[in-house]
Amino acid sequence: MLHKRPSQNGTAPHSYWLEPVASATVNATDAPEVPGSDDFRLIADNMPALCWMARSDGYIFWYNRRWHDYCGTTPQAMEGWGWQSVHDPAELPGVMERWQQSIASGQPFEMLFPIRGSDAVFRRFLTRIVPVTNEAGEVVRWLGTNVEVESQLNAEAALEVSEAKLQVLTDAMPQMVWSTLPDGYHDYFNARWYEFTGVPYGSTDGEGWNGVFHAEDQERAWGLWQHSLKTGEPYEIEYRLRHHSGVYRWILGRALPVRNVHGSITRWIGTCTDIDEAKRNAALGELVSRELSHRIKNIFAVIAGLIGISSPKSADAAAYAKEVSGRIAALGRAHNFARPHGPESAILQNFGGLHGLLAELMSPYDHAEGRRYAISGQDVAVGDRSATPLALLIHELATNAVKYGALSEGKGRVAITTDVRDDQVVIIWAETDGPPVSNPPAQTGFGTQLSDISIVSQLGGALDRAWDPEGLKVTISIPKAHL
Repeated sequence: MLHKRPSQNGTAPHSYWLEPVASATVNATDAPEVPGSDDFRLIADNMPALCWMARSDGYIFWYNRRWHDYCGTTPQAMEGWGWQSVHDPAELPGVMERWQQSIASGQPFEMLFPIRGSDAVFRRFLTRIVPVTNEAGEVVRWLGTNVEVESQLNAEAALEVSEAKLQVLTDAMPQMVWSTLPDGYHDYFNARWYEFTGVPYGSTDGEGWNGVFHAEDQERAWGLWQHSLKTGEPYEIEYRLRHHSGVYRWILGRALPVRNVHGSITRWIGTCTDIDEAKRNAALGELVSRELSHRIKNIFAVIAGLIGISSPKSADAAAYAKEVSGRIAALGRAHNFARPHGPESAILQNFGGLHGLLAELMSPYDHAEGRRYAISGQDVAVGDRSATPLALLIHELATNAVKYGALSEGKGRVAITTDVRDDQVVIIWAETDGPPVSNPPAQTGFGTQLSDISIVSQLGGALDRAWDPEGLKVTISIPKAHL
């Protein structure tokens, strides 16, 4: 419905939008005129903003319908300077001062201030006013719009608070934190990054980060990062990063993609963790382990040599000495499996899967008159990661069998059976024909505890010991994926 008001000169009434402007330059007259097209009414009332027109002296003579719908006012109340009634009294003096300056100078007006709605709530509006001039360059009209920005400003304020909290959180983390755009452009590093690297703020944005990597690691790190960007796969790599002291330190870099509800990547969030000390300690531990293993194997070799030198020269004695020396050498090989390994000493030999590994570990317990163990069942592949925990356990079981169990007596035997049940690999160690078994031992030795922990903690497996009268039975279950 169109709002009507009586004509001031007693003529027929007309609508409150009195003077539409067809162009930026109009005739000098300020006389009101009735719009000649319903299209103007339709456009003016449905514009997504509060709109109005004023004379050259600032006297407002027309508002669109959205103004009155929002403010809950009438054309009569708003005409002229009535608009002041819907302004915040605290803000009004400043608005008036700016408006008068624009009227005097003929310059456009732009200002942010609140306007009261029909619900008595003040909301902030961005107000812009431009002059309309005649051919002589004189201002004959002012066209104004008020666009509500309350929700936008509130969202921006909430975002600023959220960003401030995130900044505090990331800067308080004991890690370097960074993020990128979906294409991998780095646009954020936390304070820890700049503290560690000592580079100027913003200098590693974009692709500049690669320059603080060790030259030998740059190509590898860049290639892996590009792969993650193309595939969306998590990024993880160890590399050397230049410290502000000029020394390169080992870093663990990780990044995960952030996806929207449609599954598209919107950001990457990454961290850099200083692992230099842990890396050096691991290298030192590996060196000590290798040195210790070397010395132990030397001891085995010396013992085997002493047996050969000390044995009588008879054929029977020489054969016996050779057999004992062979067992000692086999123990040395088994020890190599059971000791901890690092990347440089990983067990790379191929022993034909789990059965081959078991056979190598049990070879010291062969006898000339016959094998005292049997390996049967389904064979599966074994990786370096699982070889050491498995070897530690089998070595401990065999050692205990020699000291207390089936292998401590001449007729004793050990049967090792392997099977795959769903996603589990099951290994059964069963001793027979050894000393009678009555009850579990009162105390568990350190070796047994260590081997059990290695299976449970390292491989996510489980062990079950049954002290049957005919001999010890151990059931080992390990997820196939962990082998």
